[in-house]
Amino acid sequence: MPEVDIKKGEPIDRALKRLKSKMETEGIMDEMRRLRSFETPAQKTKRKARANAKRNKNKFRFTLRTAAAPAAAAEEA
Repeated sequence: MPEVDIKKGEPIDRALKRLKSKMETEGIMDEMRRLRSFETPAQKTKRKARANAKRNKNKFRFTLRTAAAPAAAAEEA
């Protein structure tokens, strides 16, 4: 459960905004939206496929960047 410490004199609006951003990064808001209504098996499959595609896209981007870095260093030397 995310926690936000309110500093002395800090507006409540700012603390709520920090709490919302923490909940968004942890995926709590997405899960709440998903659980709000019934999800058919087809929708569940599609959602999981989209999440896997996004995860694989990011993994490919970052592994490509790290694999290219040593090759670029070798070319400079």
